[in-house]
Amino acid sequence: MSATQLERIESLKIGVISGTATSVSFSLIALTHSLIVSSSPSLLDWASWPIVVSGAIAFISGFLFGVTYRYVVQAAPNPHLKSGAVMAFGLVRGLAQLDVGLQLQGNPVLMAVQVGESVVMFAIAALILDQVIDKQ
Repeated sequence: MSATQLERIESLKIGVISGTATSVSFSLIALTHSLIVSSSPSLLDWASWPIVVSGAIAFISGFLFGVTYRYVVQAAPNPHLKSGAVMAFGLVRGLAQLDVGLQLQGNPVLMAVQVGESVVMFAIAALILDQVIDKQ
């Protein structure tokens, strides 16, 4: 295999790991919300298409974050650059949710929490990726 093909395979692996980490953290956050908001949460709530679509979006966002983060780490092992990548992805996702929420006139406190949750999701993915990248 050529070096380019090996790089693509490594990016694919990192993307899948990051996408999985992001979607799992999304699921845990969503489960926490359902436990807090609902007095009797149901697994049927998890079968609805909006949560499935949101989980898929979290996976895709995490995949793209992982591929980007891998190159950020390779280019310059700078902690400020790494945390900047986490904040950039987290804020882009969170601020997009905030924008939609404002247009739909949602609760500003809940929207602010969503922004923070987005940053947390990518921070968790970054922590896992740092471990994976260190172990190669």
